[in-house]
Amino acid sequence: MQIGVDLGGTKIEAVAIDRNGATLVRRRVPTPREDYAATIAAIADLIDDVEREVGARGTVGIGIPGAFSAANGLVKNCNSTWLLGKPLDKDLTARLGRPLRITNDANCLTVSEATNGAAAGAGIVFGVILGTGVGGGIAINGRPHVGRNAIAGEWGHMSLPWPQQDELPGPPCYCGLQGCVETFLSGPGLARDFEAATGTKATAAEIAEQAERGGQAANAALERYEDRLARALAPVINLLDPDVIVLGGGVSNIERLYSNVPALLPRYVFSDEITTPVVRAVHGDSSGVFGAAHLWPAEGQPLPAREAG
Repeated sequence: MQIGVDLGGTKIEAVAIDRNGATLVRRRVPTPREDYAATIAAIADLIDDVEREVGARGTVGIGIPGAFSAANGLVKNCNSTWLLGKPLDKDLTARLGRPLRITNDANCLTVSEATNGAAAGAGIVFGVILGTGVGGGIAINGRPHVGRNAIAGEWGHMSLPWPQQDELPGPPCYCGLQGCVETFLSGPGLARDFEAATGTKATAAEIAEQAERGGQAANAALERYEDRLARALAPVINLLDPDVIVLGGGVSNIERLYSNVPALLPRYVFSDEITTPVVRAVHGDSSGVFGAAHLWPAEGQPLPAREAG
């Protein structure tokens, strides 16, 4: 049995699969935000619950919204800021009493979709997480491209391209800069933009629902979001020219993105013809958790990942 865990900013999800890839059990719990010890406990308790329900012990792979520093082995580049500078792999290994494999959640999503998801069989895949934070991953022939500094695909911390006057200097980002793609395209970023324009609080899902009902302010907010997403993806296409772009995370459930964003790409991409498909992750916001489960595959070689223990 293989267990995958996706540590997100708002939820922690676990899945157990058998050697044929069939799902045995899935569970979600809220993420204990701003509490490192409680986050460790929540992950461990979730794994314990899954194993108790299945009646078997499994390997454990975990996707996190960040990476590990090669300099000191601590978590870096994580929008769940209470994890920054922590020895997450060592603490989880000690709590669970077994070796783990841990990697970036966007890498998990991208490889999952490149192997048996929306981009199955594609040579180069760029995977996107649009959720509490914004992340990206690159898969080449079904394998993750991690990069020398373990930051390949981290487009969420590029500056938003071709900013308009009212977008400057941009919202402050936890990374210490302003105007990062993440500050505009995350779920909280969409909500913040809507509140600034209307004075009304709403989640990304609520904004999408309002737009579907004909709400003009919500529709305008989504139009701004779609244009920003197209601008943010254009340099990825210019640089990487992937065969497929796959969107995951909670915001990726907004259906209109898949027609409106591709239509906007020709404005920004340096090509006379743009055929790059932008598709929804087959496994939705659970793509990452299935990718994490396969960090310890039943057959073949594991994904490049940090092994703890």
